[in-house]
Amino acid sequence: METVQELIPLAKEIMAQKPKGKLVKLYLLGSVLAFFGVVIGLMETVCSPLTAISRLRDKEAAVASLQVARERETLQMQALLKKGKQEEALRGGRVLSNRQHAS
Repeated sequence: METVQELIPLAKEIMAQKPKGKLVKLYLLGSVLAFFGVVIGLMETVCSPLTAISRLRDKEAAVASLQVARERETLQMQALLKKGKQEEALRGGRVLSNRQHAS
C-alpha cells in the first residue's frame, strides 16, 4: 500500500465483508504499529541533525584535548632536554668513557 488512497477502499471492503472481531483487532494492531513507526521515523528525521551536531562537538572537544596533551608532552620533553644539556655543561662538556684496552 503505497498511498493513502489505496487504504480507504481497503477499509471499506473489509467493513463490507463483516469481518470477525479478531480480524478487526489484528488490522487495528497493525495500523497502530505502522502509525508508531511513522511517528518514530519523523522524530528521528527531525532530531538527527541535532545529534549529529552534538557528536561533532564531542569529537572536536576530544581532538582539542589530545592537542593540549601533545603540547604538554612536547614542553616536558623540551624541559628535560634543556635540563640534560645544563647537566652536561656542568660535568665538563663531554662524557669520559672507560677504555678496556691500552692505546
